[in-house]
Amino acid sequence: MDEIAGRWIPLGLIYLAGAVRQAGLDVEIYDAMAKGHTYIEIEHRLRESMADYVASTAVTATINDAVKILELAKSIKPDTVTILGGVHPTFMYEEVLAHSAAVDYIVIGEGEVTLRHLLEVLEVGGNPETVAGIAFRRGGTVVKTDSRVFMESIDDLPVAWDLLDWKDYYSLVIPDSRMGAISTSRGCDHGCTFCSQQKFWNKTWRARDPQKVADELEYLHTTHQVNVFMITDEYPTRNRERWETLLDAVIARELPIYLLMETRAADIIRDRDILWKYRKAGIIYISFGVETADQSTLDAMKKGQVLEEAKQVFDILREQEIVSEASFMVGFPGETPDSIKKTMQLAQQYSPDIANFFTFTPWPYADGFNDLAPLIRTHDYGKYNMVDPVLEPYKMSTLQIEVSIADGYRRFYMGKIMEFMTMKATFKRDYLMRITKLFMGSSFVMKKLGLGILGKIPAKIEEIRRGIRE
Repeated sequence: MDEIAGRWIPLGLIYLAGAVRQAGLDVEIYDAMAKGHTYIEIEHRLRESMADYVASTAVTATINDAVKILELAKSIKPDTVTILGGVHPTFMYEEVLAHSAAVDYIVIGEGEVTLRHLLEVLEVGGNPETVAGIAFRRGGTVVKTDSRVFMESIDDLPVAWDLLDWKDYYSLVIPDSRMGAISTSRGCDHGCTFCSQQKFWNKTWRARDPQKVADELEYLHTTHQVNVFMITDEYPTRNRERWETLLDAVIARELPIYLLMETRAADIIRDRDILWKYRKAGIIYISFGVETADQSTLDAMKKGQVLEEAKQVFDILREQEIVSEASFMVGFPGETPDSIKKTMQLAQQYSPDIANFFTFTPWPYADGFNDLAPLIRTHDYGKYNMVDPVLEPYKMSTLQIEVSIADGYRRFYMGKIMEFMTMKATFKRDYLMRITKLFMGSSFVMKKLGLGILGKIPAKIEEIRRGIRE
């Protein structure tokens, strides 16, 4: 939904570019994704820059492309030093270094301080083993240095807002908008087994000073005309007192901005009495995960959520004219056509404004991944995107999973269109009409719905065949 609704800024690269400046080097940010560039344009840009260092970040779904770009940089300028960071390389550094000689260094974990230190050492010809938080090859073996502790404070992270090509970032849902992003905290101390963030941040949570967050929002609005912000936090509302202080600080500035965020259902219920402050501060969109209709599956994932909570949240958000988005997940190892049907029915019953249906994707570095190995049907990391099924449940095929998702989208949004059209004319109604039109007209949805139609009969045959075999 994010890519369909607009173009978001690469906030992590802004911090990393700031760290490079602290190391005394010139730096530029190249967001090929936002520009819609292919490898042809990327190669041209690399030839133009002839950079001494080329760095990229990657999650599992983008690791292949990130490595390919570093390989391209090496082919153009063999003495280029390449650096890779992000969630996937952090945990899979040995595999990445073994599979591509084009990756020189991997930054493990939080990157700003490590990247700065690494560059300072390399610039003077020092020993990279003195840099905590990296991995690299030496003499045919992988060297991993001591782990780097997280920064105590994230209030003074280096930023390089001026390096963004701001015209590339906009919301397709809100007219005449400029899209930005802001981080108010880092980490999450919950233990959801399917989430990579709690593992990356080692179940820690650090928050920024609310006044500094409000100052940054005001600066970006005044200096760069940003009026739509994605709050990128994994868990922004963890501490109610601090969160309310932040809302009050934003309200006091009377900024004409819109804020979009993600949080947990229990916190919305907790904050019911101050939800008017959410709206007054500019929060128009809140997303959270319901995941499944099966409470035992939620408990097994250590989600820490009671299904009945979710239903309350949608009713609460309607009262404040805040758009609600819920994510649902299917394709668990024990999934059956009946369990998927219950999840799809739950989506319609709870009736969030927007629903996303994802596939259960076991990350290759997750605890228990090896136990699921017999069910894994592809090791192409490009498909580890929570859209393409990579795991085949014991009692279903991947085709059945895809057809079920397509059917879920079709049923949910066909029921929503009339609801949106008959809403009282408000900002929320216009927002939902625009986003639904974008969503239903996207190539992603067209592809899924097409598969749902064409694959329905083969999927049914597969269901019958499996039933006979069992």
